[in-house]
Amino acid sequence: MSYARTFLPWIVFAVLPSAQWQWAAPAGLVAAIAVIVQQRRAGAGFDALIIETGSAVFFAALTALAFADPDTPLHDYSAALSSATLALVAGVSLFIGKPFTLGIAKRTTPREVWGLKPFVRTNVVITAVWTAAFAVTAGVLALLAHAGNGHSTPATLVQLAGFALPMVFTVRYVASVQARVAAR
Repeated sequence: MSYARTFLPWIVFAVLPSAQWQWAAPAGLVAAIAVIVQQRRAGAGFDALIIETGSAVFFAALTALAFADPDTPLHDYSAALSSATLALVAGVSLFIGKPFTLGIAKRTTPREVWGLKPFVRTNVVITAVWTAAFAVTAGVLALLAHAGNGHSTPATLVQLAGFALPMVFTVRYVASVQARVAAR
C-alpha cells in the first residue's frame, strides 16, 4: 500500500487524458502535496517522503510549463520526463546514501533492524532496481514520443510496466531476503 501512496501523484497524472495535461499536472501536484501532508501528520519523516517531495517539485514545474506554454513540444515528452524525474530522484537518493525505499521500509520494520547491513543493502538493491526501471521507462517513452506515439496505448503499457515490474521485484526480493534470514 505504501508504494501505491508514494506513486499516487504519478498515477493521477497518468490516468487523466493527455489532452487535459494542463489539469493533470496540477492534479498531480495536489496529490503529491496531499500525500506529503497526510504522511507528515502520520509521523513520517522526510526520509520516507523522498519520491513524494521530488514529485511535488516536478508537478509544480510541469504545472507552470503547462499553463505558460500549453502548446509546448515538451508536452509530447511529459511521460518520458516524469519517468526521467523519478529516475533522477531515486538515483540521487542512492548517490547520497539514502535510498528512497529505506524510509518506506523503516515504517514497517523494527527499529533494531534499521542499522543492520542486510537491511540497508536490501534497500540499496531495491532502489537500484526502481532507478533502472524508471530510466529504461523514460528512454522507451522518449523514443515513442519521438516517433509520434507518446500518448499511445504502447506508451501507457510501458508506463504500467515501469511501475509494475519493480513493484513485483520488490515484493519477491523482500520475501526472498526474509526467507533467508528466517532460515538462519
